[in-house]
Amino acid sequence: MTELDHIAVVAPSLAAGIAYVHDVLGVEPVTGGKHPLMGTHNCLLRIGEDVFMEVIAVDPDVPQPAVKRWFGLDDQVAVQRNWQSGHRLGAYVARCQDVAATIGSQGDVFGQSTRLTRGDLVWTFGVRSDGTLPLGGAAPHVMDWGPRGALAPNLKDVGLSLRELVVETPDPDAVHAALDAIGLVGKPTIRRGPAVRLSAAIETPNGVRTLM
Repeated sequence: MTELDHIAVVAPSLAAGIAYVHDVLGVEPVTGGKHPLMGTHNCLLRIGEDVFMEVIAVDPDVPQPAVKRWFGLDDQVAVQRNWQSGHRLGAYVARCQDVAATIGSQGDVFGQSTRLTRGDLVWTFGVRSDGTLPLGGAAPHVMDWGPRGALAPNLKDVGLSLRELVVETPDPDAVHAALDAIGLVGKPTIRRGPAVRLSAAIETPNGVRTLM
């Protein structure tokens, strides 16, 4: 079974991403850590029993990695353009039990199984060779946390709950086909739109707020 694991704010800097999330949700994400292979770092925020949100950005304290950074972060022109236009929730990630088997013949969409680390965490993640998002972000990255299981239950519950994830895309049929190929249960709401755009309605102690 493949299911939603987390959503990602793809930010020009960690500070900018944290400020945005705090402004919208009223809660500041906590420090996650660094991803040595990808040259990135993140902060995390629980938004459900087994779902969390991350802010991810290039880590300015490490050199350019040998591989293309994930989440499209090597294209900082596009990251900045999206950020300035209000397109900040850039990706989502689905959790499975075997990345290579789940991706199967869909490597052109989801990439290849790659071993990643952050501190003492070790997991596998589908990464495209060019670092871009699956279907421009309309389809999820695929990952496997291994024996540890989902990360969200280990994060502090701050009273947030994901109500709906919406994916707008010019090609809903392609997105549905990709999600069916990886066996995703509890699909996001897929809507036709002029460009790929994600939004997440999140219940907070002060009402529903939307990350976009």
